[in-house]
Amino acid sequence: MARLEVSRAQRLDQKVVELLPQVSRAFAAKLIESGKVTVNGAAEGRPGYKLRLNDTVNVDYDLAELQQVPDIELPILYEDSDCVVIDKPIGVLAHSKGAFNPEATVATWLRSRLAAGLSGERAGIVHRLDRATSGVMILAKTPDALSWLQKQFSMRKVRKVYFAVVSGRMPHEHAIIDMPIERNPKKPQTFRVGSNGKAAITEYWVRGEGNGMSLVELRPQTGRTHQLRVHLREIGHPIVGDPLYGNKPAGRLYLHAEQLEITLPSRARQTFITPLPAIFSEKVKA
Repeated sequence: MARLEVSRAQRLDQKVVELLPQVSRAFAAKLIESGKVTVNGAAEGRPGYKLRLNDTVNVDYDLAELQQVPDIELPILYEDSDCVVIDKPIGVLAHSKGAFNPEATVATWLRSRLAAGLSGERAGIVHRLDRATSGVMILAKTPDALSWLQKQFSMRKVRKVYFAVVSGRMPHEHAIIDMPIERNPKKPQTFRVGSNGKAAITEYWVRGEGNGMSLVELRPQTGRTHQLRVHLREIGHPIVGDPLYGNKPAGRLYLHAEQLEITLPSRARQTFITPLPAIFSEKVKA
């Protein structure tokens, strides 16, 4: 248990991070909301609660609990001494968003394979797939491999192919969406099309239609956060199962990273493919 008397006015979640500097502010908010934090002896469930001078804050949590991350198994598509390619399932985070998190992630799974020189919660993570997105993901095992692979993403030398099921019938069989993307200041965890954003380009082809939905192949030419989700919502065809960007929950986000073509540290150019889940095609059957 950590305890501290307040010497200046500040938010409760900020004070918890001050008490437990090993945790992120987001995790501090979870502790508060779960009743682990009291102010002057009374539970306070609001992370934004404004503390007053001489308030006493107690945090009832043992950090040792957070270090017990469960083991998980991830499907391996390819592995050598430099990197490993996986088929990431839906529901698995690429890496933790805080210094401590009891949840298993791709990054915690990768730790046992890392060479010396790679450490931290994002160690070996070359690129990310959203928690709700499945498909091909490449990970680095050495510092040199990480640099080599990340450079290809930043220089747009990686070819990525996604598939999505979207609402409605697409306006064209084949088109390019060229719209800049920026963070949404009204909802910082999301992004939007905006004139002050960074360039974002997505090419698509319609591969099937039915049940008021379309199966589309997507080839992003840039790699902005939530790019495909934002672009499809902007043209009026949000991805099925994407409540964050204008659709209803549907059991999963119907977005799958099907192919990744990249030059490995060995200098061999390879394409890795994960089969499209059968439910994608079934979703658009008439």
